[in-house]
Amino acid sequence: MNLNIKPLFLASALFFGVSATTFAQDNLVNSLKLNASEKSKEAFTFTDVINLENTSIKNQGSSGTCWSYSANSFLESEMIRMGKKPVELSQIFSARNAYLEKARMYVRMHGAVALGEGGQFHDVINMYRKYGAVPQSVYTGLNYGTDKNKFSEMSAILDGMLAAIIKNPNGKLTPNWDKAYAAVLDSYLGEVPKKFKHNGKEYTPETFAKEVVGINPDDYIEISSFMEYPYYSKFTLLVPDNWAFDQVYNVKVNELTETVDHALKNGYTVAWAGDVSEKTFSWKNGVAFVAEKEFDAMNADEKKELFNGPKKEAEVTEEMRQQAFDNYTTQDDHGMHIVGVAKDQGGKEYYIIKNSWGATNDYKGYMYMTKEYVKYKTTAIMLHKKAVPNAISKKLKL
Repeated sequence: MNLNIKPLFLASALFFGVSATTFAQDNLVNSLKLNASEKSKEAFTFTDVINLENTSIKNQGSSGTCWSYSANSFLESEMIRMGKKPVELSQIFSARNAYLEKARMYVRMHGAVALGEGGQFHDVINMYRKYGAVPQSVYTGLNYGTDKNKFSEMSAILDGMLAAIIKNPNGKLTPNWDKAYAAVLDSYLGEVPKKFKHNGKEYTPETFAKEVVGINPDDYIEISSFMEYPYYSKFTLLVPDNWAFDQVYNVKVNELTETVDHALKNGYTVAWAGDVSEKTFSWKNGVAFVAEKEFDAMNADEKKELFNGPKKEAEVTEEMRQQAFDNYTTQDDHGMHIVGVAKDQGGKEYYIIKNSWGATNDYKGYMYMTKEYVKYKTTAIMLHKKAVPNAISKKLKL
């Protein structure tokens, strides 16, 4: 997933040679600060119903790596669920490997796939399967003098390299281009360790994944919901950051939340990808919902009170969801981690969401998203196959 890029921002980013993903990351986070109320936290009373254990809040910095932060957070919670002591996994290890694989796909496709820093949850699983995993302490990706990710310069160089490579100036591609590309990644992010020590024992990334993390990558699936495809079959999710063309399962819209609910009740967390550009999504206030009325139709008082306490919501339909995706008002903006359920003072249930933008909002890095918002704005979820309700699992032939 990639942050929503407005046309003016994109044009400016490309003109100045800046990574569009990183540019959008910073601008969207800043714009979401406007969707806020000073007294929102006083107007909501949330009570936990389910709150599954998860690791500490992270900050992806100026990088389009939400997909890696959220999916690795999900894997850390999987370790906990499996009775293991969680290890904070290197998000940039997953991203670095995915960037090299994406570059190979880009060249293979003569430039006809998206570049940028974005990705999908399956990228983390696929990189885990191929390359293994390492602790965050072993591979921070901070090899260029900052204490947080700052990818614009690196991305501009990498994109420029690939633009030159697909022009094929020699008339025949050399076998060296991907080595040169990997060398740039290593210069900015650091060389990937071939061996390292963890708790006094030596591992490779592959043995660490097998012996310490211990997940089976084949146990994880992605699910979405779109009317244009047959239900209970698989389809290729047509979003720019699905550069690997991986497929997801298709269920009805109400079955999305039914699946999330079943997973959480049975101790499984869920990785969530979707759109966060709605005016009813407030990172600062840590609340997201679906308003009964379109934002542009609201008067000034209604807009001012948007996050001052619970509001009635529109009931999301399959037609509504499909239309929003088709007209670009739902895009694959961001990835987060669903770790629980809470109720507001009126009894309405919200999902507890762990984000990767630091602990700067009203709920110290977490937020509360209504089930209608999840129905409306989800592009895909990832979870363990055993977390899917039996009736839906049978329909999907898992």
